[in-house]
Amino acid sequence: MNGSRVLVLNSGSSSVKYQLLDMADGSRPASGIVERIGEGPVTDHSAALKQVADELAARGLGLDSPELAAVGHRVVHGGTRFTEPTLITDEVVGEIEKLIPLAPLHNPANVTGIKVARSLRPDLPQVAVFDTAFHATIPEAAARYAIDVETADHWGVRRYGFHGTSHAYVSRATAALLGKEPAEVNTIVLHLGNGASASAVRGGRCVETSMGLTPLEGLVMGTRSGDIDPAAIFHLSRVGGMSTDEIDTLLNKRSGLAGLCGDNDMREIGRRMAEGDPAAQLAFDIYIHRLRKYVGAYAAVLGRVDAIAFTAGVGENSAAVREAAMRGLTAFGIELDTVRNALRSATDTVRNALRSATARLISAQSSRVAVAVVPTDEELEIASQTFALVSA
Repeated sequence: MNGSRVLVLNSGSSSVKYQLLDMADGSRPASGIVERIGEGPVTDHSAALKQVADELAARGLGLDSPELAAVGHRVVHGGTRFTEPTLITDEVVGEIEKLIPLAPLHNPANVTGIKVARSLRPDLPQVAVFDTAFHATIPEAAARYAIDVETADHWGVRRYGFHGTSHAYVSRATAALLGKEPAEVNTIVLHLGNGASASAVRGGRCVETSMGLTPLEGLVMGTRSGDIDPAAIFHLSRVGGMSTDEIDTLLNKRSGLAGLCGDNDMREIGRRMAEGDPAAQLAFDIYIHRLRKYVGAYAAVLGRVDAIAFTAGVGENSAAVREAAMRGLTAFGIELDTVRNALRSATDTVRNALRSATARLISAQSSRVAVAVVPTDEELEIASQTFALVSA
C-alpha cells in the first residue's frame, strides 16, 4: 500500500458527509456534505456519492488517486457481531443488513453508502467502523437488562451503546492531556450534543454507557427523553390511546429539551433563562439533574475517577452546563476553576495529532479529579482505525 489518505464517509438517510484525511502529514485536503438526498438533482445515494467524487476530482483529489489508501465508513449498529473495525466484503454487507431492525433509521443509509462506494472503487479497501464497537467491552452485568434471558437473546435486547467513536477518541485524548497512557486513566466521558451519552472508561476500556438497545436511553437530549419508566409507554397506549408509532415519535422527536420547553438549542435556552423563563429553567434543571446522576453512578462503577471529559456541541461550548454539572461535587474530589471554564481556550492545552482544536483543563489546581473540555473528532477516529487495519 503506497497511499496515506483515507476518505471517511458518513451516509445518513438524507445526507452524505465526507472528509479526506492524510495520515502521513496530518492534513485534511477536503471535506464537505451533500444534503437533501431525494430532493432536486440529488435523487439518491448513488447521485450523492458521484457528487462527492466529482467534488474531490475538481480539487485534484479524485477517487482514482494513488494516494487514496482506503475508504472508512461510519456504521451506527454492529450488534454483537462487529466489535472492531472490519474490512468490508459481500458477507459483511449482508451481516450489516441483518442488523437493520436494531437501527432502522441509520443502518439502511450506511449500507447504501457502502454499496455505492464499493461500486465506484471495487478495488479499494473499504472498512466499516461501528458506533457500537467501543462499548463491546462492557461486562454482561452492565449490558444485560433484567428481563427473560431467552426473549432478550432471541430479539437481541441488550445494551449496545452509541457514539462509540467519539467516546474512544475523547477518552484517549483525555489521557494524553494528562500526560498518561489510556491504560493508566479512569475517565467519565460526557458526549453532549443534540444526542447525548455518557460512558465510564476504565484503563481505556468502556465498562458502562448510558445509551442502550437504541440511542433513546440515558441522558436528557435535544428531542429524546432519555430514561423513562417503561410502564409510561403502556399507559400512553392503554389509557391515552396512542399507537406504537405515535409513542415512538413522542419519545424520539417531541421529548427532551424540546418537549420540556419548546427549544432544543442550549444557547436559546440560556437566553430564555436569563430573561426569567420558568419553562426554560426547568428544562435546564432536569437536563443537569440527569447528567449529575450519571456522573455519580459512574464514579461508583469506576471506583476511582481520574478525569471527567466534556465533548460535542454542548459539552465543548456551554460553560453554564459544565459549571452546573460539576457544582458542589467537592466530596467527589471535583473542583472547577470558574475562570478556566468560562474561557474558550486556556494556556494549559495539548494539541492532538491531526487536528487544530485543543483539549484543555478547566478544573482547579486543587481538584483531585481533572475536568477537561476535549473536542471530539469522530472522522479522525474512523480514519485512524481504517488506516491501521489496511496497513496491518
